[in-house]
Amino acid sequence: MAYRNLEIGNRGAVRTITVNRPDKLNALNRDTLNELTLAFTQAAQDDAIRVVVLTGAGEKAFVAGADISEMRNFTPIQAQAFSRSGQRLMSTIERLGKPVIARIPGFALGGGMELAMACHLRVASEKARFGQPEINLGLIPGFGGTQRLLRLAGRTAALELCLTGIPIPAERAYVLGIVNQVVAADALDDAVATLAERLAAAAPLAASGILDAILQGGEAAIDQGLEFETQGFALAFATDDMREGTSAFLEKRQAEFKGR
Repeated sequence: MAYRNLEIGNRGAVRTITVNRPDKLNALNRDTLNELTLAFTQAAQDDAIRVVVLTGAGEKAFVAGADISEMRNFTPIQAQAFSRSGQRLMSTIERLGKPVIARIPGFALGGGMELAMACHLRVASEKARFGQPEINLGLIPGFGGTQRLLRLAGRTAALELCLTGIPIPAERAYVLGIVNQVVAADALDDAVATLAERLAAAAPLAASGILDAILQGGEAAIDQGLEFETQGFALAFATDDMREGTSAFLEKRQAEFKGR
């Protein structure tokens, strides 16, 4: 289908979803949230797609936040619906069952930082900046920022970023564990492509099991998480991919995983 605010492109088993509102620094309005939720749902249902890359148009911003011009006149009921729409999108991404990489060339602020944190891996340009500046608007984060930032970077960093609203550079975000890689601006595309291609060549059922074990098991008590891991480990032995992977290892060749 055609999207008003997104561009969708495929390269082999990698799908790239681009938020295409560069005149608004790719800010998230209600239509864009709904389109992103649909685009990720379609990616989840397409067996040919093994990895999704999410980015923003242009080099100034990944997503610079929610669309303040739309938000400023919300009633509390409309704000609640907007928050739930954003959180639904973030949960859709996090629970996609396929690796999602955030390609972050510039600003990832407010809703944009929340969107990046919902992705499984984050690769940032050295020019990128991250922040939760909602307090400067008299607001709090509404798309999961308080919760995912707490889990990614810890209580001290979450309180600092949310209470001060001051953005941090990419290198500090790396130190805090918010991003996985920081690269030169002109190396960003190559770094993302290399990571995406590596993940696309991996066993997709195993990748899905790893995502489930870490994301769901990580929210449970350790004994429950370990049992969740055991069940996923056992289920992998019912797959053709496990037989292909072990055979390829013993035969000293590259495995070709089919997702079966």
